[in-house]
Amino acid sequence: MRTTCRQNLRHGARTLPGRTSPLYGHIMITLRPWKLSDASALRECIATSPDLIRQVGTADVSTVEACRAFIRDALPAEASTVNVAICRDEVPVGNVGISNIEYRHGTGWTYYWLATTARGQGLATRALASLAQWAFAEQSIHRLELGHRVENTPSCRVASRAGFLPEGIQREKLRYGTERFDVETHARLATDAVPKLDPLTLEL
Repeated sequence: MRTTCRQNLRHGARTLPGRTSPLYGHIMITLRPWKLSDASALRECIATSPDLIRQVGTADVSTVEACRAFIRDALPAEASTVNVAICRDEVPVGNVGISNIEYRHGTGWTYYWLATTARGQGLATRALASLAQWAFAEQSIHRLELGHRVENTPSCRVASRAGFLPEGIQREKLRYGTERFDVETHARLATDAVPKLDPLTLEL
């Protein structure tokens, strides 16, 4: 049986800090835990964004049923790993998460992805910044880290705009197929300046 994020997690929607802004007109962007009923939306994200295969590793996401199993097994919201769907009018178009949460030292590893149709609109930046602020304020996390391939300029922009400062290069850390890639690491501390972004409503 899965546990919720830490024993003292306060449930319910929240926005930290400020207000929530729709993306376009009446289209509302929110963050919430994944549901098994999101399997079709996840399959659509994968089908329209071939590069997302790298995000799921060797997992089978070739069918709606396989995506349902992936949501159940790989996209939890629990004590050591938190994943939330980035939703546009309640339909998932991406994911932002924190894994390897370690409460003794107050650390965690963050990551994010978006379907092709949702990119270039600032969603990943706002989602990452919002989840980071939740972790600092609600879970007493002090340091969050992330990494991206050095040639992944869009991911670097997301990290930087969400307040994650670059800290160095890890040589040939990742392997996709037969090719290895250097990774640039970023980190944000609870004491760092909060980026000036409209936060998203987070339902946890």
